[in-house]
Amino acid sequence: MSQVEIPVDLILQKIDEERHAATSKLKKGFGVLTGELDTDISTTPYETVYSEDRVKLKHYIPEKIRCRTPLVIIYALINRETMLDLQPGRSVVELLLKEGIEVYMIDWGYPTRKDQYQTIDDHVNGYIANIVEHICAAKEVDKVNIMGICMGGVFSIIYTALHPHRVRNLVTTVTPTNFETDKGLLNVWMKQTDAQVLGDAYANMPGDIMNLGFLLLNPARLMIDKYVGFLQNIDDKNYIENFIRMEKWIFDSPDVPAATFKQFIVDFYKKNLLIQSRLEIGGKRVDLKKITVPILNFYGQFDHLVPPEACDRFTSEIGSTDKEDICLKTGHIGIYVSSKCQKEFVPKIAHWLSQRDN
Repeated sequence: MSQVEIPVDLILQKIDEERHAATSKLKKGFGVLTGELDTDISTTPYETVYSEDRVKLKHYIPEKIRCRTPLVIIYALINRETMLDLQPGRSVVELLLKEGIEVYMIDWGYPTRKDQYQTIDDHVNGYIANIVEHICAAKEVDKVNIMGICMGGVFSIIYTALHPHRVRNLVTTVTPTNFETDKGLLNVWMKQTDAQVLGDAYANMPGDIMNLGFLLLNPARLMIDKYVGFLQNIDDKNYIENFIRMEKWIFDSPDVPAATFKQFIVDFYKKNLLIQSRLEIGGKRVDLKKITVPILNFYGQFDHLVPPEACDRFTSEIGSTDKEDICLKTGHIGIYVSSKCQKEFVPKIAHWLSQRDN
C-alpha cells in the first residue's frame, strides 16, 4: 500500500498567506487605533431643566411635537441612561424625537457616601415624584407618560401604583416583577446574597463589583468572545468606534446606595413582594390592582439578566384592561441598541402612545 503524501508545500504556502493577511490587518488596525476616532456617546442635544442633589433631568425637544403628553424615561440605578443615546443611528432618544415625542430622561448621577441611606422610597416618592410634579407644572399638564427600564421599570411600577393620578400611560421594558423564577443565574445568585454584609462593607454597592458580577454571568461571551471579535475586526473603523462606545457605557458604572441595594435584594429577590402586592414603600402598600392605566410591557426572549419568566406575569396581576406584552427576540441590551429591534421597538411605542394621547 502506497503511503499518502502530505502536501507540505501547500500547507506552508497557506500559512504564509495567512501570516501576510494577519500582518496587513494588524498594520491597518494600528492605523485605525492610533488615528482619529469618533467614540462620543450621548450626543443628542438636551437641556438640564431640573436638578436635586446628584439627580438631574434631561429634556429633549423634537422638531415637531406630535404627542401632547411628554414621556419621562426612568433608567435603572445600575449603569447609565446614556445607553439610550449610544450613537447617532443607534439611539432610542433620537428615534423617539423623530416620532415627535417630547422626552425627559432622569440622570441618577453618581452616589457618594452621603447617599448610602437613600431607600427606594427616597427615589420613588422623592426624586421621581418631584420630577413629575416639575414637568406637569412646566408643561401645564396633569399627567405624563412613563417609560421604565429594568430597575427603573420597577420604580415606574411603584410610582404608578402610588401616584396613579399623575400617569397617563406606562411602558415597561426588560422590567423584572416576578423574582420567584430560577431562570437566569442572576436570580439564583441574588437569592444567596447577604445584602446586609455587602451594604455594610462598602457603604454604597460599588458599580465595578456589580459589573464584574454581570460579566461572570456569561464569561465566555462577555469576557472572551467580544475581544476575539475586536481583534478580528481591528481594521474596521466603524466596528472599533461602536465597540469603544459600548465599552465606555459598560464601565461607566455608578455605585448603588446601600439602603436601596439591601432593600431590593431582600424585598424583591428573596421575598418576591412586588408581584404579590405585598411590597410597602413609604408606609403604603404597592397594590398592583391600583394600576389601571394602559400598559405596554416589553421583554427579551434571550435576556440572561431578566428572563421572560421574570416579566410575563406582570400584566395578569394589574388592574388595567388595556395591556399588551411584547417579547422581542433579543437580549437585555439588544432591545435598545440592535438596529433590527429599534425598527420595531420605538415605532411601536410611538404609535401606541399616540393612540392613547387623550
